[in-house]
Amino acid sequence: MHIASSLTIGKLAGRSGVSAQTIRYYERNGLLPQPARTTTGYRIYSESAVNSLRFIKHAQALGFSLSEIQELLSLRTRPDTTCADIRQRAWQKIVDVDKKIEDLQRIKGALANLAGACPGNAPTRECPIIEALESERNEQLT
Repeated sequence: MHIASSLTIGKLAGRSGVSAQTIRYYERNGLLPQPARTTTGYRIYSESAVNSLRFIKHAQALGFSLSEIQELLSLRTRPDTTCADIRQRAWQKIVDVDKKIEDLQRIKGALANLAGACPGNAPTRECPIIEALESERNEQLT
């Protein structure tokens, strides 16, 4: 790597919008390759590290977990991978998102039932929300 075109971890953090600590975390977990180092031990990165970090951030924004992102990064560099392989992962993520939406709707409904049952003017020892949270089994919560 040519030193003039290399980035320190601080410059990489600034260019990519993630902290140096996050960059080191991604390296430890295999999302970013271990960088070259100067003779004094400083990490030096190429421009491709900026692109990789942007890829990771964008994938996270779409709900992909770090392990799913690691798989996408691996697929991106395999010569036998096709767009269909990536599309299949996107469709699977859509299924996961739909499941999360269903779970959140269920939680919202349970919370709305609890909030609707609360008169708001009783002491907390008589609060139906607290009672429901403390109960062994409560259909309003499931």
